[in-house]
Amino acid sequence: MADTKYIFVTGGVSSSLGKGIIAASLAKLLQARGYKTTIQKLDPYINVDPGTLNPYEHGECFVTEDGAETDLDLGHYERFLNVNTSQKNNVTTGRIYQSVIEKERRGEFLGKTVQVVPHITNEIKERIQIFGKSGEFDIVITEIGGTVGDIESLPYIEAVRQLKWELGDENALVIHLTLVPFLAAAGELKTKPSQHSIKTLMESGIKADILVCRTEHDLGDEIRRKLALFCNVKQEAVIQSIDASTIYDVPNMMLEEGLDTVTLKKLGLPQDGEPDLQLWNGFLKRHKNPKHEVTIGLIGKYVELQDSYKSILEAFIHAGAANEVRVNVESIHSESITEETIQNKIKGLDGVLVAPGFGERGIEGKIEAVQYARENKLPFLGICLGMQMAVIEFARNVLQLDRANSTEMDADTPHPVISLMQEQKDITHMGGTMRLGAWECDIKEGSKAHAIYGTTRISERHRHRYEFNNEYAAQLEQAGMRTTGINPETGLVEIVELEDHPWFIGVQYHPEYKSTVATPHPLFIAFVKAAREYSLAKEK
Repeated sequence: MADTKYIFVTGGVSSSLGKGIIAASLAKLLQARGYKTTIQKLDPYINVDPGTLNPYEHGECFVTEDGAETDLDLGHYERFLNVNTSQKNNVTTGRIYQSVIEKERRGEFLGKTVQVVPHITNEIKERIQIFGKSGEFDIVITEIGGTVGDIESLPYIEAVRQLKWELGDENALVIHLTLVPFLAAAGELKTKPSQHSIKTLMESGIKADILVCRTEHDLGDEIRRKLALFCNVKQEAVIQSIDASTIYDVPNMMLEEGLDTVTLKKLGLPQDGEPDLQLWNGFLKRHKNPKHEVTIGLIGKYVELQDSYKSILEAFIHAGAANEVRVNVESIHSESITEETIQNKIKGLDGVLVAPGFGERGIEGKIEAVQYARENKLPFLGICLGMQMAVIEFARNVLQLDRANSTEMDADTPHPVISLMQEQKDITHMGGTMRLGAWECDIKEGSKAHAIYGTTRISERHRHRYEFNNEYAAQLEQAGMRTTGINPETGLVEIVELEDHPWFIGVQYHPEYKSTVATPHPLFIAFVKAAREYSLAKEK
Protein backbone atom coordinates (compact mmCIF):
# COMPACT_ATOMS: atom_id res chain seq x y z
CA MET A 1 0.00 0.00 0.00
CA ALA A 2 1.30 3.48 -0.89
CA ASP A 3 1.96 5.80 2.04
CA THR A 4 0.65 8.83 0.15
CA LYS A 5 -2.87 9.03 -1.24
CA TYR A 6 -3.60 10.87 -4.48
CA ILE A 7 -6.70 12.83 -5.47
CA PHE A 8 -7.18 14.07 -9.05
CA VAL A 9 -9.60 16.91 -9.78
CA THR A 10 -10.83 17.15 -13.37
CA GLY A 11 -13.45 19.40 -14.95
CA GLY A 12 -16.02 19.15 -17.70
CA VAL A 13 -18.77 21.06 -19.52
CA SER A 14 -17.26 24.50 -18.95
CA SER A 15 -14.14 26.26 -17.71
CA SER A 16 -14.19 28.57 -14.68
CA LEU A 17 -16.39 26.25 -12.62
CA GLY A 18 -14.03 26.55 -9.66
CA LYS A 19 -11.85 23.43 -9.66
CA GLY A 20 -9.21 25.35 -7.73
CA ILE A 21 -11.65 26.41 -5.00
CA ILE A 22 -13.08 22.88 -4.69
CA ALA A 23 -9.56 21.43 -4.50
CA ALA A 24 -8.52 24.04 -1.92
CA SER A 25 -11.72 23.51 0.12
CA LEU A 26 -11.26 19.74 0.22
CA ALA A 27 -7.60 20.23 1.17
CA LYS A 28 -8.69 22.59 3.97
CA LEU A 29 -11.11 19.99 5.35
CA LEU A 30 -8.51 17.21 5.18
CA GLN A 31 -5.90 19.48 6.79
CA ALA A 32 -8.42 20.36 9.53
CA ARG A 33 -8.73 16.62 10.23
CA GLY A 34 -4.97 16.38 10.78
CA TYR A 35 -3.84 15.14 7.35
CA LYS A 36 -0.76 16.79 5.83
CA THR A 37 -2.09 17.92 2.46
CA THR A 38 -0.77 19.81 -0.56
CA ILE A 39 -2.24 20.77 -3.94
CA GLN A 40 -0.59 21.04 -7.33
CA LYS A 41 -1.89 22.45 -10.61
CA LEU A 42 -1.16 20.91 -14.01
CA ASP A 43 -1.76 23.50 -16.74
CA PRO A 44 -2.21 22.41 -20.37
CA TYR A 45 -0.79 25.52 -22.05
CA ILE A 46 2.63 25.41 -23.72
CA ASN A 47 4.05 28.51 -21.99
CA VAL A 48 6.79 27.37 -19.61
CA ASP A 49 5.23 29.48 -16.85
CA PRO A 50 2.59 32.25 -16.57
CA GLY A 51 5.27 34.93 -16.10
CA THR A 52 5.15 36.10 -19.71
CA LEU A 53 1.36 35.79 -20.08
CA ASN A 54 -0.77 38.91 -20.45
CA PRO A 55 -2.88 39.51 -17.29
CA TYR A 56 -5.92 40.05 -19.55
CA GLU A 57 -5.53 36.46 -20.78
CA HIS A 58 -4.52 34.67 -17.63
CA GLY A 59 -5.15 36.86 -14.59
CA GLU A 60 -2.37 37.53 -12.13
CA CYS A 61 0.91 35.66 -12.04
CA PHE A 62 1.36 34.34 -8.48
CA VAL A 63 4.91 34.13 -7.10
CA THR A 64 6.07 31.55 -4.55
CA GLU A 65 8.76 31.84 -1.87
CA ASP A 66 11.27 30.01 -4.10
CA GLY A 67 10.63 32.31 -7.04
CA ALA A 68 8.26 30.26 -9.19
CA GLU A 69 5.93 32.28 -11.44
CA THR A 70 2.74 30.25 -11.22
CA ASP A 71 -0.97 30.07 -11.88
CA LEU A 72 -3.20 32.21 -9.66
CA ASP A 73 -4.85 29.05 -8.23
CA LEU A 74 -1.70 28.53 -6.16
CA GLY A 75 -2.64 31.75 -4.38
CA HIS A 76 -5.93 30.12 -3.37
CA TYR A 77 -4.06 27.05 -2.16
CA GLU A 78 -1.82 29.16 0.08
CA ARG A 79 -4.67 31.38 1.32
CA PHE A 80 -6.77 28.36 2.31
CA LEU A 81 -4.04 26.11 3.74
CA ASN A 82 -1.59 28.70 5.10
CA VAL A 83 1.20 26.51 3.69
CA ASN A 84 3.76 27.78 1.17
CA THR A 85 3.75 26.32 -2.34
CA SER A 86 6.83 25.99 -4.55
CA GLN A 87 8.14 25.32 -8.06
CA LYS A 88 6.80 21.76 -7.75
CA ASN A 89 3.18 22.86 -7.22
CA ASN A 90 2.63 24.21 -10.73
CA VAL A 91 3.54 22.35 -13.93
CA THR A 92 2.73 23.42 -17.48
CA THR A 93 2.79 21.44 -20.70
CA GLY A 94 5.64 23.71 -21.82
CA ARG A 95 7.70 22.69 -18.81
CA ILE A 96 6.91 18.99 -19.36
CA TYR A 97 7.97 19.06 -23.02
CA GLN A 98 11.01 21.20 -22.23
CA SER A 99 12.18 18.61 -19.69
CA VAL A 100 11.60 15.65 -22.02
CA ILE A 101 13.39 17.37 -24.93
CA GLU A 102 16.36 18.18 -22.68
CA LYS A 103 16.54 14.52 -21.63
CA GLU A 104 16.45 13.46 -25.28
CA ARG A 105 19.26 15.90 -26.09
CA ARG A 106 21.35 14.43 -23.27
CA GLY A 107 20.82 10.95 -24.69
CA GLU A 108 18.87 9.65 -21.70
CA PHE A 109 16.43 7.73 -23.93
CA LEU A 110 19.27 5.80 -25.60
CA GLY A 111 18.18 6.68 -29.13
CA LYS A 112 14.56 5.57 -28.72
CA THR A 113 11.79 7.38 -30.57
CA VAL A 114 10.43 9.95 -28.11
CA GLN A 115 6.63 9.92 -27.99
CA VAL A 116 3.71 11.33 -26.01
CA VAL A 117 3.17 7.83 -24.61
CA PRO A 118 5.23 6.79 -22.73
CA HIS A 119 7.73 9.66 -22.44
CA ILE A 120 5.46 12.68 -21.91
CA THR A 121 3.03 10.72 -19.72
CA ASN A 122 5.92 9.31 -17.66
CA GLU A 123 7.23 12.83 -17.09
CA ILE A 124 3.76 13.94 -15.94
CA LYS A 125 3.52 10.97 -13.55
CA GLU A 126 6.92 11.83 -12.10
CA ARG A 127 5.80 15.41 -11.44
CA ILE A 128 2.56 14.22 -9.79
CA GLN A 129 4.38 11.79 -7.48
CA ILE A 130 7.22 14.12 -6.49
CA PHE A 131 5.46 15.08 -3.24
CA GLY A 132 4.53 11.50 -2.40
CA LYS A 133 8.10 10.30 -2.82
CA SER A 134 9.35 13.07 -0.52
CA GLY A 135 7.28 11.65 2.36
CA GLU A 136 6.15 15.17 3.39
CA PHE A 137 2.43 14.67 2.76
CA ASP A 138 -0.32 12.18 3.53
CA ILE A 139 -2.51 13.37 0.65
CA VAL A 140 -1.63 15.07 -2.65
CA ILE A 141 -4.42 16.76 -4.59
CA THR A 142 -3.69 17.37 -8.28
CA GLU A 143 -5.90 19.75 -10.22
CA ILE A 144 -5.90 19.22 -14.01
CA GLY A 145 -6.43 22.51 -15.86
CA GLY A 146 -8.89 22.83 -18.73
CA THR A 147 -11.85 20.54 -19.40
CA VAL A 148 -12.05 16.85 -20.27
CA GLY A 149 -12.10 16.42 -24.03
CA ASP A 150 -9.70 19.29 -24.73
CA ILE A 151 -6.94 18.15 -27.11
CA GLU A 152 -4.24 19.76 -24.94
CA SER A 153 -5.40 17.95 -21.77
CA LEU A 154 -5.23 14.44 -23.24
CA PRO A 155 -1.67 13.58 -22.04
CA TYR A 156 -2.63 14.58 -18.48
CA ILE A 157 -5.79 12.49 -18.55
CA GLU A 158 -3.84 9.49 -19.86
CA ALA A 159 -1.21 9.96 -17.13
CA VAL A 160 -3.98 10.01 -14.50
CA ARG A 161 -5.48 6.83 -15.98
CA GLN A 162 -2.14 5.04 -15.77
CA LEU A 163 -1.38 6.28 -12.26
CA LYS A 164 -4.79 5.27 -10.95
CA TRP A 165 -4.23 1.77 -12.30
CA GLU A 166 -0.70 1.59 -10.91
CA LEU A 167 -1.58 2.92 -7.46
CA GLY A 168 -4.87 1.04 -7.04
CA ASP A 169 -8.36 2.32 -6.21
CA GLU A 170 -7.61 2.49 -2.47
CA ASN A 171 -4.73 4.94 -3.05
CA ALA A 172 -6.11 7.22 -5.76
CA LEU A 173 -9.47 8.71 -6.67
CA VAL A 174 -10.87 11.08 -9.26
CA ILE A 175 -13.20 13.97 -8.50
CA HIS A 176 -14.97 15.32 -11.57
CA LEU A 177 -16.46 18.81 -11.48
CA THR A 178 -19.32 19.55 -13.87
CA LEU A 179 -22.09 22.06 -14.46
CA VAL A 180 -25.78 21.31 -13.90
CA PRO A 181 -27.41 24.29 -15.65
CA PHE A 182 -30.89 25.64 -14.93
CA LEU A 183 -32.93 26.37 -18.06
CA ALA A 184 -35.32 29.17 -17.18
CA ALA A 185 -37.58 28.48 -20.19
CA ALA A 186 -38.10 24.87 -19.07
CA GLY A 187 -37.95 25.73 -15.38
CA GLU A 188 -35.69 22.78 -14.59
CA LEU A 189 -32.13 21.64 -14.01
CA LYS A 190 -30.50 19.68 -16.81
CA THR A 191 -28.19 16.71 -16.14
CA LYS A 192 -27.33 15.89 -19.76
CA PRO A 193 -24.15 18.06 -19.91
CA SER A 194 -22.78 16.22 -16.86
CA GLN A 195 -23.67 12.85 -18.37
CA HIS A 196 -21.80 13.73 -21.58
CA SER A 197 -18.83 15.01 -19.60
CA ILE A 198 -18.61 11.77 -17.60
CA LYS A 199 -18.97 9.78 -20.82
CA THR A 200 -16.01 11.67 -22.34
CA LEU A 201 -13.98 10.96 -19.21
CA MET A 202 -14.86 7.24 -19.36
CA GLU A 203 -13.90 7.10 -23.04
CA SER A 204 -10.43 8.11 -21.84
CA GLY A 205 -10.41 5.12 -19.52
CA ILE A 206 -11.18 6.95 -16.25
CA LYS A 207 -14.17 6.39 -14.00
CA ALA A 208 -14.99 9.30 -11.70
CA ASP A 209 -15.30 8.33 -8.02
CA ILE A 210 -16.95 11.58 -6.93
CA LEU A 211 -19.07 13.99 -8.95
CA VAL A 212 -19.15 17.63 -7.80
CA CYS A 213 -21.95 19.59 -9.47
CA ARG A 214 -21.87 23.37 -9.81
CA THR A 215 -25.41 24.66 -9.73
CA GLU A 216 -27.51 27.75 -9.07
CA HIS A 217 -30.38 25.73 -7.55
CA ASP A 218 -30.63 22.91 -5.03
CA LEU A 219 -30.28 19.56 -6.82
CA GLY A 220 -32.78 17.56 -4.77
CA ASP A 221 -32.83 13.77 -4.29
CA GLU A 222 -34.35 12.97 -7.68
CA ILE A 223 -31.64 14.81 -9.63
CA ARG A 224 -28.93 13.26 -7.42
CA ARG A 225 -30.28 9.74 -8.06
CA LYS A 226 -30.39 10.43 -11.79
CA LEU A 227 -26.79 11.74 -11.82
CA ALA A 228 -25.61 8.77 -9.76
CA LEU A 229 -27.30 6.26 -12.07
CA PHE A 230 -26.20 7.77 -15.39
CA CYS A 231 -22.76 8.98 -14.29
CA ASN A 232 -21.83 5.68 -12.67
CA VAL A 233 -21.17 6.97 -9.15
CA LYS A 234 -22.78 6.24 -5.78
CA GLN A 235 -25.49 8.70 -4.71
CA GLU A 236 -23.49 9.73 -1.63
CA ALA A 237 -20.71 10.71 -4.03
CA VAL A 238 -22.89 13.22 -5.90
CA ILE A 239 -21.85 16.48 -4.24
CA GLN A 240 -23.73 19.72 -4.75
CA SER A 241 -21.66 22.91 -5.11
CA ILE A 242 -24.24 25.67 -5.12
CA ASP A 243 -23.24 29.30 -5.77
CA ALA A 244 -21.78 30.92 -2.64
CA SER A 245 -21.63 34.56 -1.52
CA THR A 246 -17.89 34.16 -0.89
CA ILE A 247 -15.30 31.51 -1.78
CA TYR A 248 -14.54 31.22 1.92
CA ASP A 249 -17.98 29.61 2.47
CA VAL A 250 -17.08 26.68 0.23
CA PRO A 251 -15.17 24.54 2.80
CA ASN A 252 -18.21 24.61 5.12
CA MET A 253 -20.54 23.85 2.21
CA MET A 254 -18.38 20.88 1.20
CA LEU A 255 -18.32 19.72 4.84
CA GLU A 256 -22.12 19.82 4.90
CA GLU A 257 -22.23 17.84 1.65
CA GLY A 258 -19.81 15.25 3.07
CA LEU A 259 -17.11 15.66 0.42
CA ASP A 260 -14.35 15.00 2.95
CA THR A 261 -16.02 11.94 4.49
CA VAL A 262 -16.74 10.34 1.10
CA THR A 263 -13.12 11.03 0.07
CA LEU A 264 -11.63 9.50 3.22
CA LYS A 265 -13.96 6.49 2.98
CA LYS A 266 -12.91 5.78 -0.60
CA LEU A 267 -9.22 6.13 0.33
CA GLY A 268 -9.60 3.89 3.37
CA LEU A 269 -8.50 6.60 5.80
CA PRO A 270 -9.89 7.23 9.32
CA GLN A 271 -12.51 9.98 9.59
CA ASP A 272 -12.95 10.33 13.34
CA GLY A 273 -14.73 13.42 14.66
CA GLU A 274 -15.25 16.71 12.89
CA PRO A 275 -12.56 18.87 11.25
CA ASP A 276 -11.26 21.73 13.39
CA LEU A 277 -12.44 24.87 11.57
CA GLN A 278 -12.54 27.18 14.60
CA LEU A 279 -10.00 29.69 13.25
CA TRP A 280 -11.56 29.58 9.78
CA ASN A 281 -15.08 30.19 11.07
CA GLY A 282 -13.85 32.99 13.34
CA PHE A 283 -12.52 34.73 10.23
CA LEU A 284 -15.80 34.13 8.38
CA LYS A 285 -17.85 35.56 11.25
CA ARG A 286 -15.78 38.77 11.30
CA HIS A 287 -15.87 38.97 7.49
CA LYS A 288 -19.67 38.70 7.38
CA ASN A 289 -20.39 40.98 10.35
CA PRO A 290 -18.28 44.11 9.87
CA LYS A 291 -18.64 47.04 12.26
CA HIS A 292 -17.31 49.63 9.80
CA GLU A 293 -17.06 50.17 6.05
CA VAL A 294 -14.35 51.80 3.90
CA THR A 295 -13.87 52.37 0.19
CA ILE A 296 -10.40 51.99 -1.25
CA GLY A 297 -9.48 52.87 -4.82
CA LEU A 298 -7.43 50.25 -6.69
CA ILE A 299 -5.58 52.20 -9.37
CA GLY A 300 -4.41 49.81 -12.08
CA LYS A 301 -4.30 49.22 -15.80
CA TYR A 302 -5.75 45.71 -15.91
CA VAL A 303 -8.87 46.46 -13.84
CA GLU A 304 -11.27 45.11 -16.49
CA LEU A 305 -10.26 41.61 -15.39
CA GLN A 306 -10.55 41.29 -11.60
CA ASP A 307 -8.31 38.21 -11.59
CA SER A 308 -5.40 40.49 -12.60
CA TYR A 309 -5.24 41.69 -8.99
CA LYS A 310 -6.65 38.59 -7.30
CA SER A 311 -4.17 38.44 -4.41
CA ILE A 312 -4.65 42.14 -3.62
CA LEU A 313 -8.43 41.76 -3.51
CA GLU A 314 -8.17 38.70 -1.24
CA ALA A 315 -5.62 40.46 1.01
CA PHE A 316 -8.21 43.23 1.52
CA ILE A 317 -10.76 40.59 2.59
CA HIS A 318 -8.32 39.11 5.14
CA ALA A 319 -7.29 42.55 6.46
CA GLY A 320 -10.90 43.73 6.49
CA ALA A 321 -11.92 40.80 8.69
CA ALA A 322 -8.97 41.47 11.02
CA ASN A 323 -10.23 45.07 11.44
CA GLU A 324 -13.92 44.08 11.41
CA VAL A 325 -14.27 46.36 8.40
CA ARG A 326 -15.95 45.76 5.04
CA VAL A 327 -13.49 46.90 2.39
CA ASN A 328 -15.23 48.05 -0.77
CA VAL A 329 -12.64 48.08 -3.54
CA GLU A 330 -13.34 50.54 -6.34
CA SER A 331 -11.37 49.61 -9.44
CA ILE A 332 -10.17 52.70 -11.32
CA HIS A 333 -8.42 52.41 -14.68
CA SER A 334 -5.25 54.51 -14.54
CA GLU A 335 -5.72 55.54 -18.20
CA SER A 336 -8.96 57.29 -17.19
CA ILE A 337 -7.18 59.52 -14.64
CA THR A 338 -6.03 62.95 -15.77
CA GLU A 339 -5.49 66.29 -14.07
CA GLU A 340 -9.07 67.16 -15.04
CA THR A 341 -10.73 63.91 -13.91
CA ILE A 342 -8.74 63.16 -10.74
CA GLN A 343 -11.18 64.93 -8.38
CA ASN A 344 -14.21 62.97 -9.62
CA LYS A 345 -12.31 59.67 -9.69
CA ILE A 346 -10.77 59.77 -6.21
CA LYS A 347 -12.91 62.15 -4.16
CA GLY A 348 -14.83 60.20 -1.53
CA LEU A 349 -12.31 57.36 -1.21
CA ASP A 350 -10.82 56.41 2.17
CA GLY A 351 -7.54 55.16 0.72
CA VAL A 352 -5.68 54.60 -2.54
CA LEU A 353 -3.65 51.58 -3.62
CA VAL A 354 -1.56 52.00 -6.76
CA ALA A 355 -1.15 48.52 -8.18
CA PRO A 356 1.77 46.65 -9.76
CA GLY A 357 2.20 46.38 -13.53
CA PHE A 358 4.60 46.70 -16.45
CA GLY A 359 5.06 49.15 -19.33
CA GLU A 360 4.28 52.82 -19.87
CA ARG A 361 0.53 52.64 -20.58
CA GLY A 362 -1.51 54.35 -17.86
CA ILE A 363 1.57 55.56 -15.96
CA GLU A 364 0.69 59.27 -15.89
CA GLY A 365 -2.70 58.44 -14.37
CA LYS A 366 -0.99 56.51 -11.59
CA ILE A 367 1.30 59.47 -10.91
CA GLU A 368 -1.74 61.80 -10.72
CA ALA A 369 -3.33 59.44 -8.17
CA VAL A 370 -0.14 59.42 -6.07
CA GLN A 371 0.01 63.22 -6.10
CA TYR A 372 -3.61 63.51 -5.00
CA ALA A 373 -3.08 61.05 -2.12
CA ARG A 374 0.11 62.84 -1.03
CA GLU A 375 -1.31 66.36 -1.13
CA ASN A 376 -4.68 65.46 0.42
CA LYS A 377 -3.25 63.26 3.20
CA LEU A 378 -5.21 60.28 1.87
CA PRO A 379 -3.91 56.86 3.10
CA PHE A 380 -1.71 55.47 0.31
CA LEU A 381 -0.11 52.12 -0.43
CA GLY A 382 2.06 51.64 -3.53
CA ILE A 383 3.06 48.10 -4.51
CA CYS A 384 6.04 47.42 -6.82
CA LEU A 385 5.34 49.74 -9.80
CA GLY A 386 3.07 51.69 -7.44
CA MET A 387 6.03 52.39 -5.15
CA GLN A 388 8.10 53.45 -8.16
CA MET A 389 5.34 55.85 -9.23
CA ALA A 390 5.41 57.39 -5.74
CA VAL A 391 9.15 58.03 -6.09
CA ILE A 392 8.71 59.55 -9.58
CA GLU A 393 5.84 61.78 -8.43
CA PHE A 394 7.83 63.05 -5.46
CA ALA A 395 10.91 63.68 -7.60
CA ARG A 396 8.87 65.65 -10.16
CA ASN A 397 6.60 67.68 -7.89
CA VAL A 398 8.60 68.13 -4.69
CA LEU A 399 12.22 68.02 -5.86
CA GLN A 400 11.20 69.72 -9.14
CA LEU A 401 13.34 67.30 -11.18
CA ASP A 402 12.04 67.90 -14.70
CA ARG A 403 10.97 64.72 -16.58
CA ALA A 404 12.02 62.48 -13.67
CA ASN A 405 10.99 58.96 -14.65
CA SER A 406 11.83 55.28 -14.80
CA THR A 407 14.08 54.12 -17.62
CA GLU A 408 11.36 51.51 -18.28
CA MET A 409 9.07 54.35 -19.45
CA ASP A 410 11.64 56.84 -20.75
CA ALA A 411 15.12 55.56 -21.62
CA ASP A 412 16.34 59.15 -22.13
CA THR A 413 15.02 60.69 -18.91
CA PRO A 414 17.51 63.21 -17.43
CA HIS A 415 16.55 62.00 -13.93
CA PRO A 416 16.26 58.18 -13.84
CA VAL A 417 15.03 57.93 -10.25
CA ILE A 418 13.98 54.36 -11.13
CA SER A 419 16.39 52.34 -13.28
CA LEU A 420 17.07 48.83 -14.52
CA MET A 421 18.66 46.57 -11.92
CA GLN A 422 22.34 45.84 -12.61
CA GLU A 423 21.83 42.07 -12.93
CA GLN A 424 19.00 42.65 -15.44
CA LYS A 425 21.04 44.65 -17.96
CA ASP A 426 22.42 41.75 -20.02
CA ILE A 427 19.27 39.63 -19.98
CA THR A 428 17.70 38.79 -23.34
CA HIS A 429 15.31 35.98 -22.31
CA MET A 430 12.24 37.44 -20.57
CA GLY A 431 10.77 34.32 -18.93
CA GLY A 432 11.61 33.71 -15.27
CA THR A 433 14.51 36.20 -15.24
CA MET A 434 13.21 39.00 -13.00
CA ARG A 435 14.10 39.34 -9.33
CA LEU A 436 11.75 36.66 -8.07
CA GLY A 437 10.77 35.04 -4.79
CA ALA A 438 11.61 35.84 -1.18
CA TRP A 439 14.30 38.40 -0.33
CA GLU A 440 15.18 39.86 3.04
CA CYS A 441 14.69 43.48 4.03
CA ASP A 442 16.09 45.42 7.00
CA ILE A 443 13.63 47.94 8.44
CA LYS A 444 14.76 51.12 10.18
CA GLU A 445 13.63 51.51 13.76
CA GLY A 446 11.18 54.34 14.38
CA SER A 447 9.62 54.02 10.93
CA LYS A 448 5.96 53.27 10.23
CA ALA A 449 7.05 49.97 8.65
CA HIS A 450 8.84 49.02 11.89
CA ALA A 451 5.70 49.75 13.91
CA ILE A 452 3.61 47.71 11.46
CA TYR A 453 5.87 44.65 11.26
CA GLY A 454 7.17 44.82 14.84
CA THR A 455 10.63 43.66 13.72
CA THR A 456 13.72 44.98 11.94
CA ARG A 457 14.16 42.01 9.55
CA ILE A 458 11.45 40.74 7.19
CA SER A 459 11.27 38.52 4.12
CA GLU A 460 8.93 39.37 1.24
CA ARG A 461 8.31 38.14 -2.32
CA HIS A 462 9.44 40.09 -5.36
CA ARG A 463 8.71 40.31 -9.07
CA HIS A 464 10.46 43.21 -10.78
CA ARG A 465 13.29 44.30 -13.11
CA TYR A 466 13.58 47.97 -12.17
CA GLU A 467 14.66 49.50 -8.87
CA PHE A 468 14.99 52.68 -6.86
CA ASN A 469 18.10 54.56 -8.03
CA ASN A 470 20.22 55.08 -4.91
CA GLU A 471 21.96 58.08 -6.49
CA TYR A 472 18.82 60.07 -5.63
CA ALA A 473 18.37 58.68 -2.10
CA ALA A 474 19.97 61.63 -0.27
CA GLN A 475 17.94 64.24 -2.18
CA LEU A 476 14.68 62.40 -1.55
CA GLU A 477 15.48 61.87 2.14
CA GLN A 478 16.24 65.57 2.66
CA ALA A 479 12.90 66.52 1.09
CA GLY A 480 10.93 64.13 3.34
CA MET A 481 10.74 60.80 1.51
CA ARG A 482 12.46 58.32 3.81
CA THR A 483 13.93 55.01 2.63
CA THR A 484 12.99 52.82 5.60
CA GLY A 485 13.52 49.32 4.19
CA ILE A 486 16.78 48.16 2.57
CA ASN A 487 17.88 44.79 1.22
CA PRO A 488 20.95 43.86 3.33
CA GLU A 489 22.80 42.18 0.44
CA THR A 490 22.28 44.61 -2.44
CA GLY A 491 21.35 47.92 -0.81
CA LEU A 492 18.12 47.85 -2.87
CA VAL A 493 15.49 50.20 -1.43
CA GLU A 494 12.45 48.12 -0.50
CA ILE A 495 10.27 50.61 1.44
CA VAL A 496 9.68 54.37 1.18
CA GLU A 497 7.57 56.52 3.53
CA LEU A 498 6.62 60.18 3.77
CA GLU A 499 7.43 62.00 7.02
CA ASP A 500 4.63 64.58 6.91
CA HIS A 501 1.80 62.24 5.92
CA PRO A 502 -0.47 60.21 8.24
CA TRP A 503 -0.06 56.98 6.21
CA PHE A 504 1.94 56.90 2.96
CA ILE A 505 4.00 53.78 2.22
CA GLY A 506 5.45 52.34 -0.99
CA VAL A 507 6.98 48.87 -1.14
CA GLN A 508 9.05 47.31 -3.93
CA TYR A 509 7.85 43.81 -3.03
CA HIS A 510 4.41 42.16 -3.20
CA PRO A 511 2.92 41.81 0.31
CA GLU A 512 -0.35 40.49 -1.14
CA TYR A 513 1.26 37.16 -2.04
CA LYS A 514 1.80 36.28 1.64
CA SER A 515 -1.64 37.20 3.00
CA THR A 516 -3.76 34.23 4.09
CA VAL A 517 -6.94 33.63 6.07
CA ALA A 518 -4.90 32.51 9.09
CA THR A 519 -2.23 35.24 8.78
CA PRO A 520 -3.52 38.43 7.13
CA HIS A 521 -0.62 40.60 5.98
CA PRO A 522 0.33 43.28 8.56
CA LEU A 523 0.80 45.94 5.86
CA PHE A 524 -2.76 45.45 4.59
CA ILE A 525 -4.11 45.33 8.16
CA ALA A 526 -2.43 48.67 8.91
CA PHE A 527 -3.57 50.21 5.60
CA VAL A 528 -7.21 49.22 6.18
CA LYS A 529 -6.99 50.53 9.76
CA ALA A 530 -5.64 53.87 8.44
CA ALA A 531 -8.49 54.01 5.88
CA ARG A 532 -11.03 53.37 8.67
CA GLU A 533 -9.53 56.17 10.80
CA TYR A 534 -9.60 58.50 7.78
CA SER A 535 -13.26 57.57 7.18
CA LEU A 536 -14.23 58.19 10.81
CA ALA A 537 -12.42 61.56 10.80
CA LYS A 538 -14.44 62.61 7.72
CA GLU A 539 -17.70 61.90 9.58
CA LYS A 540 -16.84 64.18 12.49
